[in-house]
Amino acid sequence: MSVRQPRSAHIRAAHSNGSETTIETTRPGQSMELVGGSNDDGDDLSALERIITPSDAQVAMRPVSRKKQTSILLCAFFDVFVTIGLNQAYGVFLNHYLSMASSDKDPFLPKSEVTNKAMVAFVGTLAAGLTWGGSIFVNPIMARTKDPRYITGAGAILVGLGYVLASFCNRIWQLLLTQGFIYGVGTSLLYFPVVSVAPEYFDAHRGSAMGIILSAAGLGGLAYAPAARALLSKFGAAWTLRIFGLVNFGISIPVALSTPPSRSLTKRPTLVDAKLAKRGTFILQAVAAMAQAAGNFVPLTFLPEFSTRLGYTAAFGAALLALNNAVNTVSRIGMGFVADSFGRQNTLVLSVLGSAITVVAFWLSSAHADDMALWITFVITYGVFAGGYNSLFPTTVIEVFGPQAYASVSGFIYFIRGLGALWGSPVGGVLVTDGTGPQAYITLIWYDFALLMLSSICVIGVRGLDAVDKGQFKLKA
Repeated sequence: MSVRQPRSAHIRAAHSNGSETTIETTRPGQSMELVGGSNDDGDDLSALERIITPSDAQVAMRPVSRKKQTSILLCAFFDVFVTIGLNQAYGVFLNHYLSMASSDKDPFLPKSEVTNKAMVAFVGTLAAGLTWGGSIFVNPIMARTKDPRYITGAGAILVGLGYVLASFCNRIWQLLLTQGFIYGVGTSLLYFPVVSVAPEYFDAHRGSAMGIILSAAGLGGLAYAPAARALLSKFGAAWTLRIFGLVNFGISIPVALSTPPSRSLTKRPTLVDAKLAKRGTFILQAVAAMAQAAGNFVPLTFLPEFSTRLGYTAAFGAALLALNNAVNTVSRIGMGFVADSFGRQNTLVLSVLGSAITVVAFWLSSAHADDMALWITFVITYGVFAGGYNSLFPTTVIEVFGPQAYASVSGFIYFIRGLGALWGSPVGGVLVTDGTGPQAYITLIWYDFALLMLSSICVIGVRGLDAVDKGQFKLKA
């Protein structure tokens, strides 16, 4: 192989088959384009990996084609559908476990097992927390694994196995192990290798691309929530869990087989740089991530049961959860397009602050007034605002910290989000007071508002400090 570097700052690598690959090197802060390769997807580029050095380029990237972008969109979309989407439907299982424990219709769990509402809620939040929190372990594994499909393949097996094994349980600790831990580890192995690299394949339309990908969370909840309600009513918990386990297998295996490699041709650090970790933007980003994750899952977890406190059926509660997910799906896509036009950080602030305001304006009011119209208004407006953080957070990480630090920063922030998801709903369950009316939820609602307001203050702080770090304030950022 011969290598030469002309004055134009291009590197040309000649391959043994006669093909030639060109890399445009850049100064820090500039973008880079890699053109050519030995195949359409640019996967056989070992020659390039040997010629890139830090002095040559900040980041060396695989080439991107429209076909590759479409493939990644589909892979990441169904990845999010089966991981985050199912997590968002756990509230239906929670309501069923609590209501059926004292019934002969579906004695899946003994009544003695559901006296601690926080522990029953923890099954779902454990799975959700591990989905993101597992990134602290998955990220280093990715750096040491040549083919990410080995990681996502293991995840696909666990995602299905967790639910199938849960169908044979009759104790909360067993559900924590299966529907919580095993499924949660599986979702982390399946989710992070795909979603963490997807933003790398999009540049100008990164916000809208991630909006489309992460809209699958809402669409997944829209599909899983009513399906769970219907299956639980007809077949009971055991067979519903088995059916969902098989569905998980069916969706996850194709996702695992089509997992893309990182676009970066150079190994990126998996640990956050100590200097970067001391920056105000990083600290505030981490606090915002934990508070938002903790607060975001509270309404989703307790939505079906709160509906029954207003006097409506469990089926109607599941329908409202599906409605929330439907609105959330459209909102994530819309937020992505808005972010590309008006700034990703600006839209992120709007999303988090808007979700906090809806909690105190509509959910709290519905609890005080025992008003169904206010409750439905909350379900819709919260769906509009709450999904924005999830779709915009990955794009703002690249914008604030740069592409070279994306792998390490996003891995750590996802871990922080996982920790927040772990304790958000269980603590909320403890705050629900005795009583049968919606007023029992007032303390929990204030708690949720406080978490989301804390996150709002932090993302506003990130917006300001990032402008200070860059030496200029732009209206569009």
